[in-house]
Amino acid sequence: MCMQCMAGAMAAGAGATGMRAWLVARAPLWLTTRRRRLLTGGMLAAGLLGAGLIGPSPG
Repeated sequence: MCMQCMAGAMAAGAGATGMRAWLVARAPLWLTTRRRRLLTGGMLAAGLLGAGLIGPSPG
């Protein structure tokens, strides 16, 4: 894996983790433990998918 792709994947993971921490700190009533787990997995998957689609350069 190239460094650019790895950096994109790491940034996506860090962004998802930061968003999760922000949501937990705000503690909305609808954010139950199960929903928090699902939201975390979804954000990590979306971030990594986005980094894979946008990050790599052809060639």
